[in-house]
Amino acid sequence: MASEIRMLAPVCLIENTEGQLVVNQEALEILSATKNPLVVVAIVGLYRTGKSYLMNKLAGKNKGFSIGSTVQSHTKGIWMWCMPHPKKPDHTLVLLDTEGLGDVEKGDKKNDTQIFALAILLSSTFVYNTMNKIDQRAMDLLHYVTELSNLLWTVSSPDLDGVEDTTNFANFYPDLVWTLRDFYLDLEIDGQLITADEYLEKSLKLKEGTDKSLENFNLPRLCIKEFFPIRKCFIFDSPAHWKKFAQLETLRNDELDPDFVQQVAAFCSYIFNRSKTKTLSGGIKVNGPHLKSLVQTCVNAISRGDLPCMENSVVALAQIKNSAAVKKAIAHYDQQMDQKVQLPTETLSELLDLHWACEREAIEIFMKNSFKDVNQKFQKQLETLLEARKDDFYNQNMEASSNRCSALLQAIFGPLENEVTQGIYSKPGGHFLFIQKTEELKARLRKLCRNICSPNSLQVIPSYRQTWLSQ
Repeated sequence: MASEIRMLAPVCLIENTEGQLVVNQEALEILSATKNPLVVVAIVGLYRTGKSYLMNKLAGKNKGFSIGSTVQSHTKGIWMWCMPHPKKPDHTLVLLDTEGLGDVEKGDKKNDTQIFALAILLSSTFVYNTMNKIDQRAMDLLHYVTELSNLLWTVSSPDLDGVEDTTNFANFYPDLVWTLRDFYLDLEIDGQLITADEYLEKSLKLKEGTDKSLENFNLPRLCIKEFFPIRKCFIFDSPAHWKKFAQLETLRNDELDPDFVQQVAAFCSYIFNRSKTKTLSGGIKVNGPHLKSLVQTCVNAISRGDLPCMENSVVALAQIKNSAAVKKAIAHYDQQMDQKVQLPTETLSELLDLHWACEREAIEIFMKNSFKDVNQKFQKQLETLLEARKDDFYNQNMEASSNRCSALLQAIFGPLENEVTQGIYSKPGGHFLFIQKTEELKARLRKLCRNICSPNSLQVIPSYRQTWLSQ
């Protein structure tokens, strides 16, 4: 298998030509031949921030992914480099280097976010490369593209063979590694030293309060924490004097800043030892053909226009997530009621108590899974559906009670009907015997009704049998 995935140099996986993303068939053929499980590491960040240098280090090379030394962005589209995994036998390491964001020559933010979203969807470890510090702008961008990735996965995943549970996207998301280049702050809070991981978690900490400004502050942090439960942060000093950046590919380690060399080594060690195998919903371990299908499906979805513009993305995502939350809540209600309700119930209040308990659980599930339900539109929709189900159970309960009592009456009074038809009581003293027999049957009916019938059930006894009971 190793001979199938030894690539001497990267190839372009997804070409970006004048804002149009096109899959490279040569790269797909390489993936088709790769049957091992894949560990996919993708990196995204602003252009000219050293992304390609880190990816070359993961490949164990100084050269490979293009490293530019001018203000012009070098990497276009998404480039792929496959190789045997250095720490996991019978696994393939797939490195994805992406076009830098914010290229002033391109000036197309929509195209940037498409590439960003694809990197999240394709990877099992997602490296977010930013400069200097964690700021609100970088966090907002990650939040926004995370939402777009979620939306793109939701609309495109039905095309993927064997992939189920498209609403459970959190299980599909990659681990997040946030790399900070040319870091200049002191890792210190209130005079106490902190780690890079603690700095990241502090940056993601929520603020208490309910006003709109705090909600806007907390929302991106909530989403990032939800979609990236496994998070890691690395900080990097400047690799060398800025005048040497043009020769970075050729510099030996002893010509670089020692701290930077150590930081890169720690980064590579973490990626090799902690990055997980790419997994789809349902526990499917992704191999080359799976990744090929995923690439084609996502790029086709983007080409169809399924990835909305920034203004509409949150609205579209809310529509999908909240609709799924309603379905999940209703499914839970139906399952619980089917398990707990035996029709007919002893009393109407027993049925209503079961309904209200299951309704509360359903609403809790909806609240847990909903997203920006403006004006409680979807919650009201859920409540309407639950009310309709309550009415349906009520009608089913009445019908079941009626059927049971009708069967009971037939079983008890049917023989008496036959005796009357046969003329058994048409003789002297027959009326007295009929009354006596009727009272015995009425007593038997009352006893059985107390044990198995709803009190309301007697309301539906056919009128001629009501006449018997009143004699």
